[in-house]
Amino acid sequence: MNSSELRSSITLACVFALRMLGLFLIIPIFSLHAKNLPQGDNATLVGLTIGIYAMVQAFFHIPLGILSDRYGRKAIVAFGLILFIIGALVAASHDDLYWILAGRAIQGAGAISAAISAWVADATREEVRTRAMAIVGASIALSFAVSVIIATPLYAFLGMSGIFLMMAVLGLLALLVTVRFVPSSPIFRAPQPEGTKTNWDRFIKVLKNPQLLKLNIGVLLIHASQVAMFIAIPRLMLADGLELHAHWKMYIIVLILSLVVMAPMLMRAEKKHQLSWLLKAGAFFIVIAQLIFAGIVEVNNLNLYVLGFGLTIFFTGFNILESLIPSLISVIAGDNRGAGLGVYNTSMSIGLFLGGIMGSWIFGNLGTQAVFAISLGLMLAWWLLILKMSGLVRKAKTT
Repeated sequence: MNSSELRSSITLACVFALRMLGLFLIIPIFSLHAKNLPQGDNATLVGLTIGIYAMVQAFFHIPLGILSDRYGRKAIVAFGLILFIIGALVAASHDDLYWILAGRAIQGAGAISAAISAWVADATREEVRTRAMAIVGASIALSFAVSVIIATPLYAFLGMSGIFLMMAVLGLLALLVTVRFVPSSPIFRAPQPEGTKTNWDRFIKVLKNPQLLKLNIGVLLIHASQVAMFIAIPRLMLADGLELHAHWKMYIIVLILSLVVMAPMLMRAEKKHQLSWLLKAGAFFIVIAQLIFAGIVEVNNLNLYVLGFGLTIFFTGFNILESLIPSLISVIAGDNRGAGLGVYNTSMSIGLFLGGIMGSWIFGNLGTQAVFAISLGLMLAWWLLILKMSGLVRKAKTT
């Protein structure tokens, strides 16, 4: 990477990380806090309050991605961060489930993931783009790890309203970085090919592209499996004697090991133009991880070392795909990369929401092993779907 590419990648990763840290902070603590609120015993309402963010995002990723193609990335990202700040202030204003639900919905409307991913793609050459996406992906993983570590002490010190106010401050910092430190990308008014006269036509072209369709199916299944899996994983760690307050230690070790394994694979595949191979390898890692988890439950041999090994395999594959798929989409979508990445992020949000809803139902009605068995089946089906994918484009095309 040259200095401009590195600066753009790092500053955009910081914007992503500051925003995601604010979102992740409530996950370990909100269900416990909600017990003390009116209707806090309504599991559906509590779950909706947590999940409303992903639901609303799913409706806004595509339009904001398309608007970023037309009016520039910085304006759309700044707009989304302002909504994030407003939503945090609304949630902080009343310690009430309905006010918090409304605030989280407003935060979800600031769906800027597609615009940020497209901005990274604008600012980097194709030969280093996957590396740039990896920097953004690593910042998200780090935000999750930090949130797990600091959420409980922050809640004890600030309370829930204080945490939402802290989110607003983090959003303000992200807005400052966006406006002052991220190099501007030009307003992206792509030439209109014959037969492509409206944003709707661009969107339809993105949806009908068979390579993009396969990748977006994968994004949905990966994140649905991830959320469903983590309904069961904490319970396995508890069953083997690792107390809840110590779970972050396992996650930190696993995330570091997975990044150490993933990084050389990513750089080699990028250098050797073997992105098709890397895509299949990432999916295969997740399949193997699900086999390990299902096997642990089947033989009832709960061992933290085996569980940690399975988690390392899972996050190696997950981090590969989290870095690689948006890079591939940005190339395949060409001048419509904002729309393409909007569909990508919408698929992710739908996967996160479905993973929570369906994962909870499967766990409650069919048991732990069913969670891993169904996740295994879904990921194996996607791996078979992409097995014959080859010759992924190396040059951006106008679609």
